[in-house]
Parts: sequence; C-alpha cells; structure tokens
Amino acid sequence: QVQLVESGGGLVQAGDSPRLSCAASGRTFSNSLMGWFRQAPGKEREFVAAINWASYYVDSVKGRFTISRDSAKNLVYLQMNSLKPEDTAVYYCAADGSRWDPRNPNKYSYWGQGTQVTVSS
Repeated sequence: QVQLVESGGGLVQAGDSPRLSCAASGRTFSNSLMGWFRQAPGKEREFVAAINWASYYVDSVKGRFTISRDSAKNLVYLQMNSLKPEDTAVYYCAADGSRWDPRNPNKYSYWGQGTQVTVSS
C-alpha cells in the first residue's frame, strides 16, 4: 500500500525558512514526478512545485522555495525561504504526476494527508 507522509509544518514567523519533507513508502518513486500543492482556507488546491529531471514552480514561490529529492530514500523536500503570511496553507505531497502536465493535480495518483503551515506576520 502506497503512503505519503508529510512533516515539517507548524506555526512559523514571516521570514522563516522551514523545510517540509515527504516520505513515500509502498513502492519506489525514483522515476516519478513528485509534487507539492497547497490549499488555503476557502481556496482551491494550488500547485506549488514539482520535480522529476527538471523542477517546476508556481510564480509566487520562484526564488523562495526549492524542491528536491533523495531518490535512494524515497524522500521529497520543499525548502521554503522568506515565508510570507500568504503562504499559509495545508501543504500536500503528491506522487506519480504527469511529466506533460506537472501542475495539474488531477494527474497525480497518490496524495499525502497534508501538513499545516501557518505564517504569522
């Protein structure tokens, strides 16, 4: 059974630089597109970043967030720098997306339960 478990969220201050982790189990995702999405209260789920052999970012996080992976350990990370209050959301890890459409959440096969990130000003 495939599981994705996120960690690293919590209450942080604006300007902080936390790192989210996503641990995958049940199969290897070394050749799969992995992504991070987020959902703020009252808003739709939003693409944040994705990685396979390239990296993809939503414009609002470019230059502040970095996605990376440790394929040997089946881990994906999201380093978040210079956090802003508008980054507050539940952050979800997703696996097995489409390399032709990395920003589309409907193309991902597996999802984690999410981790809350709250940025105070």
